[in-house]
Amino acid sequence: MAFLWGSGETVRSQFRLDALNQELQAENARLQEQLRAYELLDVEREELERLVAREKANYRYTPATVVKMSRNRVHNYIILNKGSEDGIHPQSGIISDRGVVGVVEAVDKHYSYGVTLMNPDLSVGARLGHSELVAPLSWDGKSSGRAILRDLAPHVAVSPGDTVRTSGFSTLFPPDIPIGVTGDSRIVDGSTRQVEVMLFQDLASVRYVTVVENLARSEIRALEAVEEKEEKKR
Repeated sequence: MAFLWGSGETVRSQFRLDALNQELQAENARLQEQLRAYELLDVEREELERLVAREKANYRYTPATVVKMSRNRVHNYIILNKGSEDGIHPQSGIISDRGVVGVVEAVDKHYSYGVTLMNPDLSVGARLGHSELVAPLSWDGKSSGRAILRDLAPHVAVSPGDTVRTSGFSTLFPPDIPIGVTGDSRIVDGSTRQVEVMLFQDLASVRYVTVVENLARSEIRALEAVEEKEEKKR
């Protein structure tokens, strides 16, 4: 009996050891999976840091305060307390922590003058949601907090609440700056779709901004000029 009891205990111990080994193997696999995930996160973080560093290297950011801004005109302007002595140049973008504000048009030593998005002459290249759809965005002509995304193909499906961001396809603004969210859309003249965009930055209340200059702008413009010259020859 003692022999049988001892044999039974040995079998039960072996079962417990096998079960424990299986648990340890499963735990080891889970830990390896977590470790791999952390390694991938490290790689993604490093890649993101490289992208951010490269992005920063392409643009100069200068904080500024709004000195004066019109809000009730057809063509609204903005004056900032930074000028050429602060490194501000014409054709630089003006942004806030909530989105696009306008574009610098002229500077003197201590101040700069620009137009805001509340101006029918200013159009911003914008990307719809996470798609590759890019379209011009401009003021709706009525509200300080609304704009219109224009010239989309009529078959494009637009969901209310999609985030609209800068496309990065111009020399004025960096890519992926949030601008606003989509609202209602409609077909215009049976050929294009227009989408209402509620701006994150209400242009009637902006006080502090950042002037952003594309440091490669002159190089890009030079290449564009060469292409235009070649186009005329064809």
